[in-house]
Amino acid sequence: MTTTVAAYAAPSAKAPLERTTIERRTVGEHDVLIDIKFAGICHSDIHQARAGWGEAIFPMVPGHEIAGIVEAVGSAVTKFKVGDRVGVGCMVDSCRVCEPCRNGHEQHCVQGNVPTYNGVGKDGEPTYGGYSQKIVVADAFTVRIPEGLSLDVAAPLLCAGITTYSPLKHWGAGPGKQVAVIGLGGLGHMAVKIAHALGAEVTVLSQSLRKKDDGLKLGADHYYATSDPKMFEDLAGSFDVILSTVSAPLNFGAYLSLVKTGGALVNVGAPEEPISLNLFSLLGGSKILAGSMIGGIAETQEMLDFCAEHGLGAEIELIQASQINKAYERVDNSDVRYRFVIDTATI
Repeated sequence: MTTTVAAYAAPSAKAPLERTTIERRTVGEHDVLIDIKFAGICHSDIHQARAGWGEAIFPMVPGHEIAGIVEAVGSAVTKFKVGDRVGVGCMVDSCRVCEPCRNGHEQHCVQGNVPTYNGVGKDGEPTYGGYSQKIVVADAFTVRIPEGLSLDVAAPLLCAGITTYSPLKHWGAGPGKQVAVIGLGGLGHMAVKIAHALGAEVTVLSQSLRKKDDGLKLGADHYYATSDPKMFEDLAGSFDVILSTVSAPLNFGAYLSLVKTGGALVNVGAPEEPISLNLFSLLGGSKILAGSMIGGIAETQEMLDFCAEHGLGAEIELIQASQINKAYERVDNSDVRYRFVIDTATI
């Protein structure tokens, strides 16, 4: 039997989100019904609700940073039980049989993973995200939230946490490594926390020094303003890894000048506009320009366990559902420190 639940949806591109109801599917034998407690607001929610990344499905219920409590489980579920603390991130299914899926990289499923919202499930129905009271998800795409993390600060980890943890681990952030983080926002503040916990020496590169005190408290060792042209001269060839977390197009040639020989500039931000690049900025020094997109389910669980071990939750501002549209405006104006989280009891 399907379940009708309240949600907040964008009825069309760029329209304000409004309260509505949606249908959640019947709990299948391998499904988990989750009573959503908190849902983070990611900048990608805004891009998609405005069709900024291209064609989108409306009405759209955004939200892929979901934390809640298991309310029911299917007959074949053994991994979870009623009352467990769980989370759901950016995807809710994949083909599960291609090479990336078999290797734990479901985010790179050859057939395309099924996004938590703005996608189409295997049943042919649109997927709806976490700005809602409940969600039904396959147990294979549900993760456990450790007791060491409160659900509100854990919710953003399901996107912001794994989006930064995965590339930092992949590119070897750790003791003896110089890591720079471009931008101190929803993604950037978690990148700083995680890189510091991994043992790297961490530098924040931000437009101004406005958030310097915050950056240092979060674990940064150094903080520089990119608006100062002298910075690019002073820090030339300084970093093993630079993680760009911003969703605005950058002068990647300038930032590649800060990378050590053989080092990498890794982009996790997703600007709506294309970028241009002079390839000589890559050739000199055998540098790498890379991208990264969330992580697989096993790595997401690894990230949550790591964050619980090190006491790393997101820095959040808890809001009521009626404040979602205002929160979108504030994210556009970089007026949040550092992640809005919706108390879904207010939907």
